[in-house]
Amino acid sequence: MFNFRGFRWMKTMIHTIKEINERKDILPEHTLGYQIFDNCFSTTKSLESSSVFLTGQEEYKPNFRNSTGKYLVGIIGAGGSTMSVAVSRSLLMYEVPQVAYASSSSILSENSLYRFVFRTIPSDKFQSEAMVNLIRHFGWVWVGAIASDDDYGKGGVKSFREKMESANLCVAFSETIPKVYSNEKMQVAVDAVKSSTAKVIVLYTTDIDLSPFVLEVIHHNITDRTWIASEAWITSALIAKPEYFPYFGGTIGFAVPRSVIPGLKEFLYDVHPSKDPNDTLTIEFWQTAFNCTWPNSSVSFNVDHRVNMTGKEDRLYDMSDQLCTGQEKLEDLKNTYLDISQLRITNNVKQAVYLMAYALDNLSKADITEEYRESIVCPIIPDFESEKLLNYFKGIKFATHDGSKIELDANGDMKNGYYDILNWHMDNTGEIAFVKVGEYKFTSSKYELVLPKNSELFWNTESSRLPDSFCTKVCPPGTRRGNLPGQPLCCFECIPCEDGYVSEKPGQRLCNPCGEDDWSNEEKSKCVPKFVEFLAYEEALGFTLVILSIFGALVVLAVTVVYSIHRHTPLVKANDRELSFLIQTSLVITVLSSMLFIGKPCNWSCMVRQVTLALGFCLCLSSILGKTISLLFAYRISISKTRLISMHPIFRKLLVLICVVGEIGACTAYLVLEPPRMFKNIEPQNVKIIFECNEGSIEFLCSIFGFDVLLALLCFLTTFVARKLPDNYYEGKCITFGMLVFFIVWISFVPAYLSTKGKFKVAVEIFAILASSYGLLGCLFLPKCFIILLRPKRNTEETVGGRVPTVDRSIQLTSASVSSELNSTTVSTVLDE
Repeated sequence: MFNFRGFRWMKTMIHTIKEINERKDILPEHTLGYQIFDNCFSTTKSLESSSVFLTGQEEYKPNFRNSTGKYLVGIIGAGGSTMSVAVSRSLLMYEVPQVAYASSSSILSENSLYRFVFRTIPSDKFQSEAMVNLIRHFGWVWVGAIASDDDYGKGGVKSFREKMESANLCVAFSETIPKVYSNEKMQVAVDAVKSSTAKVIVLYTTDIDLSPFVLEVIHHNITDRTWIASEAWITSALIAKPEYFPYFGGTIGFAVPRSVIPGLKEFLYDVHPSKDPNDTLTIEFWQTAFNCTWPNSSVSFNVDHRVNMTGKEDRLYDMSDQLCTGQEKLEDLKNTYLDISQLRITNNVKQAVYLMAYALDNLSKADITEEYRESIVCPIIPDFESEKLLNYFKGIKFATHDGSKIELDANGDMKNGYYDILNWHMDNTGEIAFVKVGEYKFTSSKYELVLPKNSELFWNTESSRLPDSFCTKVCPPGTRRGNLPGQPLCCFECIPCEDGYVSEKPGQRLCNPCGEDDWSNEEKSKCVPKFVEFLAYEEALGFTLVILSIFGALVVLAVTVVYSIHRHTPLVKANDRELSFLIQTSLVITVLSSMLFIGKPCNWSCMVRQVTLALGFCLCLSSILGKTISLLFAYRISISKTRLISMHPIFRKLLVLICVVGEIGACTAYLVLEPPRMFKNIEPQNVKIIFECNEGSIEFLCSIFGFDVLLALLCFLTTFVARKLPDNYYEGKCITFGMLVFFIVWISFVPAYLSTKGKFKVAVEIFAILASSYGLLGCLFLPKCFIILLRPKRNTEETVGGRVPTVDRSIQLTSASVSSELNSTTVSTVLDE
């Protein structure tokens, strides 16, 4: 076929050489010439052309001169990567420099084999990385790849796959397009596209190799795919046809930078077969473009792809009956040759010629960097060997006509540059427009993908929205990816996160643990503060316990008021009224101390509450012990029927003082040495933070409450012994029942306390405090208050002392009379006033 695009590249090279020859700052004393060979997009033809170059056509021994006897400086080309690879291997033998303008294969970066190859197009290692970063930008994870069956396609896809794997992305399939058409091989590639769930497909191929595949896609009506194009076909007129838009519209890909070349348009139009009858390429161009035969020309008439280029109906001609008149106008044509709106590879051709010219200019001036100066001998044009030019390419820098910078590294690759990111749109005229939507800037060490948020991207999907491409849909927040055995990384199952772990972003591989103060929400999508648990005043349980505590304190105060009003009555005076007031005071302390257990714990409340409770019970039980010792003496008197001297009241109060002082000493040591502290109980896999008190030293805590237990046990034993006093001596029985209630409550408390957690653990302790306090209050004081308030006639010296029988046997007298009804003898010292 006749390639209009390649013809434009050739004319651009000629135009650039003429431009350099006219300049006075580059090679002012030398003239550049050229000799052009057509490689026919064929590896064998490329090798044949390079051999003719080296041998001087008719000669068989390489002498680096062409047929005119001029020196061969170097070679520009070949166009495709596969051709350049093949040519470079033959040129390496003779150390002839080669500048490639469209050969982007990363294979050419291998310094040892291709050290004489230099390029003005970025290596595919940058393009592959750019593709992967574009895929990551749009969130695609499952992408297909199709390559041409040559070094360009296979090398590009190989680099692409490696970078996809390093980015934890997956290639759904990788197929090749045969260079020599094979229906069987082509169907394999087409079936891979049709059957795969990947909706995004990378096409790493040239436009000529891609053309048969495009026709197969149209034949099989494959739509709803997004194609990622390599720089070799993104702006190709061979592929970018309006009739292909339903299938390839929305294609996004990378293109080398576009430029405007001054004077090129006029030079392209300045072509006519009559100017040089021996210019066979121009004659072939004219015949193909205008569908005619040039008179008296030996150039064969080429019809391949002629119809596609001219836009006429698809049909093939064996020959043209129409003769060219020479009056045909290029302005009437609409083909790739005259389209200068997308001068990209064309601009690379221009820079390739300039790269060769600048290297020659440096050689003529012996201008070379310090790095290489000591290792070379400066040759003189024209007596130089082509391999000497190599060092003048290394580290070369120059500015292009549009202000861009060209700089090569040690491998002959461009150090930096950028790609235009193009998107295929349909313009108002019905033609495909290559809309620039971003850039990919790169250097040897970093890159920058620039895609503005307001870029007008066209997606060829049913919804016209960004397509999805996945093997398994991205796991939602709250789940993690679980790999499936034998499946690619992107094919997985979504596993819900465990309690206490979250995945906040879609597609996370692992669930992240929450901090110790946080917990996962129900969806496992975010960490939320843990529920803080303590027995609060505001909640129903806490409020109820507060009411019970205040009510108990009020009841005790009411009893105290009754006792104060009737403090001179025999019932109140009986068995030491001062101890009764101390018991009432201690009950107020114990009842109100329960309120210290409610609310958010803090260090001071943790220290105060146990100590207050211990001291309150100590005061209560030591006072009761004073009473029970008196009852014990009265009981022994009643049994022996003898007059004995009972314990003096001062000794009972001294006993109380000793017990309380001892308890205070133990509590002080407890608070000083190992005091309780507030701490956050964060148990593993617990949704709550329990604010509670760390009681510090368990030994100290057991000691202070163990002393209270000892007092309670002594009270119970002494009153149990004295329980058989005559009917009028019922305080012994009341205390006995009170102590039984006390023991039952606290014995029940222990297992209940150990089996509960959190605020209910505190509530159990408060219940025990209130129950034991209410029990002591009810057993010790309510029977006496009943007599004082409702049976005042019973509150007399005779009745309390046992000298008058009790009328109402159902009423238990709670004053402990110390007189003996059996011998009518009163022990006056037991009735304290």
